[in-house]
Amino acid sequence: MRVSLAQISPKLNRSNLETIISYVNEFKDESDLIVFPELSLNGYMLQDKLFEDAWSIDELQELSIASRHVDIVVGAALRDGDNFTNSALYFSGGKLLSKHNKVHLPNYGMFEEARYFKPGDIFESFKSSYGKISMLVCEDLWHKSMHDDLIKENPDLIIALVASPARGFNDNGLEIEDKWLDIIKTISKDCNAKVVFVNRVGFEDGLGFWGGSCIVDENSNIMHYLPHYEKIVKTFNI
Repeated sequence: MRVSLAQISPKLNRSNLETIISYVNEFKDESDLIVFPELSLNGYMLQDKLFEDAWSIDELQELSIASRHVDIVVGAALRDGDNFTNSALYFSGGKLLSKHNKVHLPNYGMFEEARYFKPGDIFESFKSSYGKISMLVCEDLWHKSMHDDLIKENPDLIIALVASPARGFNDNGLEIEDKWLDIIKTISKDCNAKVVFVNRVGFEDGLGFWGGSCIVDENSNIMHYLPHYEKIVKTFNI
């Protein structure tokens, strides 16, 4: 299976759809699955722009059409009536195959997601051409309840869409990266599943996102790794 990690720097506007489609077209012949980070269709620090820029599923037909050639995972702010969700979307075979609404919305320090988004209330896996898959969004992975759900679901592949700002600098690197690696290595071993972790890069309102996207195997070994702070899309065989 060929997986492309799309470590991109989304803008705070709707032009991200055009950018994502261009990457999909560029990599569709060399990839089976391309994964973009959390809120890759919107940018992260949306705040009141959410009411203008959130997407409806009907507006994403270009992604459905593009998925006839390669499976696509994107993060999006979705509108459903008066409700908004921070969602992971899996497109395959010309349709939306699965959607996960972020369950655990951070509401502390620099994060205000619970103020704007409605939390998801369900967690499930789905069958794809490449086995059983589970998707989670960022903060979801920090909660034991989600780990327990993952173990019960017993997926072959776990996809984590992330927008993690850089913080906790020290002589050895980033403390936040060390914490993330501990989490995804634990999950991979407990679930006997590969983990695809895609974190964004770039700056928004004083926040800098560090990247470091990677693929971890069932034994907690890092198979493939992308550099810090660099906008890059790269395909790996797993």
